[in-house]
Amino acid sequence: MKSNGQDAGGLPMRNGIFLAPFHPLDRDPTEALHRDLELIEALDRFGYEEAWVGEHHSAGFEIISSPELFIAAAAGRTKSIRLGTGVVSLPYHNPLMAANRIIQLDHMTRGRVMFGVGPGLLPSDAMMLGVDPMSQRDRMIEGLEVILRLFKGEVVTEKTEWYNLVNARAHLLPYTRPHPEVVVASAVSPSGGRAAGKHDLGMLCVAATNASGFDALGTNWKIACDIARENGRTMDRGRLRLVGPVHIAETRSQARANVQWGLHKWREYFAKINPLAPAPGAGVDPVDAMIESGQAVIGTPDDAIAQINRLRGQQGEFGAFLQLAHNWAAWDHTLKSYQLWADHVAPVFKGANASRQASYDYTAANAHEFMGKAMQAAGAMIQKHADEQQAKARAG
Repeated sequence: MKSNGQDAGGLPMRNGIFLAPFHPLDRDPTEALHRDLELIEALDRFGYEEAWVGEHHSAGFEIISSPELFIAAAAGRTKSIRLGTGVVSLPYHNPLMAANRIIQLDHMTRGRVMFGVGPGLLPSDAMMLGVDPMSQRDRMIEGLEVILRLFKGEVVTEKTEWYNLVNARAHLLPYTRPHPEVVVASAVSPSGGRAAGKHDLGMLCVAATNASGFDALGTNWKIACDIARENGRTMDRGRLRLVGPVHIAETRSQARANVQWGLHKWREYFAKINPLAPAPGAGVDPVDAMIESGQAVIGTPDDAIAQINRLRGQQGEFGAFLQLAHNWAAWDHTLKSYQLWADHVAPVFKGANASRQASYDYTAANAHEFMGKAMQAAGAMIQKHADEQQAKARAG
């Protein structure tokens, strides 16, 4: 690890995870869920600021169906880490019910909850609910606009093809004023950026290191900024979050060895649920492909620092980087990876050591002068003592 811990400059970056989660079909699901809670506890001890928890209802891998339930459990085990829904798929929920659940969590966590929203990621979820994927993004906006009104204490009467509210109000207003932070998912399409710009929301770029998501970063941010400007506002980069997979170790070879434990099952899952996604060519090492494309960091803390700088080069500054929780490595190696990030990557982008480095450099640059004066002072004290002893001897 070559990094000297100097501040990379710019907006201080928070650190967190995006927990879908991903659990292979050969693991005990009960133990997997409890291991997820243990992970959040560990991240809280390590000083991570955020954890976002997904909502999925099909395909067997991403087995948290209620991020709100998980957050309620995690909040009781942690002290400071903020907990977000990553995301509530709004087209699947009556907006009054969704608003009330988040308000309750806001009170139960004393303001540590964040409300991430999206249209729903897995097409199989929508199919089981009889929701037309063509309607999901429009429904997300409809539901979101009602929820924001309910957060403000408004009474809503509104009927659409998928919900009917009659004099609906939240009987409990948020603990956080005016309401918990609201963040909208953004991947490739401009829907997230449009909603964020119109309603003054944060953005959660869930595919920031995938090729298509990486290419869309600047475009979707510009869309958000343009629409915010039309509404008399400015987008806050501190509320912009980027997601990408990471596994780090002391050496690159160790990191590559660690991920052989579970990476192939993770890749197989995505290949099965999205057969249209591009795959590495025959004979190409998937680890090499992921590293070389920038899709993932599998290496050292220095490689992780380089990835953040790469993302900054594409997007500009952003408020938080969320490591995609993936179960590529065994539990002990997974915890070690998160600890290495906290120890060696996070301080760089927080500016945590900038003042220490400046003090170190100043002292080193003036060491000869300072030590010379210190030795001169010590010599003078020695001479003073000797003179005093001689004077006492003569007087005696």
